[in-house]
Amino acid sequence: MTDFIAIDGPAGSGKSSVSKAVARQLGFGYLDTGSAYRALAWHVLDQGADTADADAVLAAASAFPVELGLDPDDRTVRVGAVDVTDAIREPRVSGAVSGVARVPAVRDQVNRLFRTLVADAPYPAVVVEGRDITTVVAPDAPVRILLTAAPEVRAARRAGELAGENAAAVAEALHRRDASDSAVVDFLNAADGVEVVDSTDLDFPQTIDAVLTVIQRRRGVHNG
Repeated sequence: MTDFIAIDGPAGSGKSSVSKAVARQLGFGYLDTGSAYRALAWHVLDQGADTADADAVLAAASAFPVELGLDPDDRTVRVGAVDVTDAIREPRVSGAVSGVARVPAVRDQVNRLFRTLVADAPYPAVVVEGRDITTVVAPDAPVRILLTAAPEVRAARRAGELAGENAAAVAEALHRRDASDSAVVDFLNAADGVEVVDSTDLDFPQTIDAVLTVIQRRRGVHNG
């Protein structure tokens, strides 16, 4: 049985880049759950449906031919025969993701996809990162981590990733995203049994080391 390594955290916390690096170092698979929701938002928009219409979103999700690889070095995402790896990062898709992810029935359906992907994975473990992985998707995972950082630090990091973007605008967008998504799932506070890694005062290699320490200790306890 493939282990879940469940990592949650808010936007700009570094969970994607850290999770990929950790998976790479340990020889584990990596699943970016946000890509699935982005791909679904793209799919809904591509069909000409309204992403604010819950029924339309659920109908699109019920026939959602998404392909998500688990190789941390191959982040290709396809919907049917279409490679949407770059398209799902476009502003129009980014603006539609929260509306799509807000529908509980859609989350239930997509979460089942995540569990199936991990169960069938050819890896000893899969690092799965998102918003509700530690509490909803894999509440019994042997390793559950909340990766966070102070809001101003997260905003600065996100602005650094988006060359040419106004820092204040990035901070405002990040705040809006947190506020919108936290109405659906609590990813700012650790649930019981979830370990917090606060990267506010850590650089990237130190954050990776902190997450690896938790994984090695928790899997040792679990396997022992």
